[in-house]
Amino acid sequence: MSDKVATSADARSSSLTRVDAARLSPRDLRAAIATEQWTDTTLGLGLGHLQANLAVVPREDAYDFLLFCQRNPKPVPLIEVLDAGSPLVQQLAPGADLRTDLPRYRVFRDGELASEPLHLRDDWEDDAVAFLLGCSLTFEAALLESGIPLRHLEADTPAPVYITSQQCRPAGKFSAPMVVSMRPIPAPLVARTVQVTSRYPWGHGAPVHIGDPAGLGIDDLDAVDFGAPPHMEKGDVPVFWGCGITPQLAVDGARSRYTFTHYAQHMFVTDRSSEADAVA
Repeated sequence: MSDKVATSADARSSSLTRVDAARLSPRDLRAAIATEQWTDTTLGLGLGHLQANLAVVPREDAYDFLLFCQRNPKPVPLIEVLDAGSPLVQQLAPGADLRTDLPRYRVFRDGELASEPLHLRDDWEDDAVAFLLGCSLTFEAALLESGIPLRHLEADTPAPVYITSQQCRPAGKFSAPMVVSMRPIPAPLVARTVQVTSRYPWGHGAPVHIGDPAGLGIDDLDAVDFGAPPHMEKGDVPVFWGCGITPQLAVDGARSRYTFTHYAQHMFVTDRSSEADAVA
């Protein structure tokens, strides 16, 4: 799996500025994405709304993938499953089309990367089963509202992401190491960070690890597997959350007839408020 995150420099140029895109409602943002007015990442967009990872597998593999999600809720929080063959979302954004409403995709055939298109109109299959999975971008607005700085947003870079030494519970042909995203948090704000993010189980919830990265088998925080190296300030503590790249590794490794996923950091922005399912 590529560790490259597309930006406007390496994807087709977006006609909207990021400032303009950030002002759009989720519905209008998806319309801009579908018409390729916005082809860049969804970082910092749709704040206050649930963002979702995408994984699409053939019907014959869907049950095993469902089990994989249920057995690994921290890195793979399942939030909606579509009917076989249908790309139309029912609950999180009724009528939205998963073939067009994400900025960029990855298409695998028999486990090999075939393309990274801006839409799936030409690739969608009649037996495709789509899974929408929670994303940690969901809780970032709540962290900011709580006065907790997010260094990657300050630096306008993706969050650092690492493949850990911890294995997920397998299900059928699906298995993967747990992948985590990391955010440097000032030490006095770590406890508050845990409290805030634990309210969002569909956004990976509370951290899976705090402090020494060696506990996850990470030797060097600057040696990211995805995203960008962290911007650490004095007194910051590394805090790690489950990451939606985990199921991407699982579906890539399963070598199904085909799989479709979102491109890293190019998420599905839903109509659902981040607070709608938050734990009180």
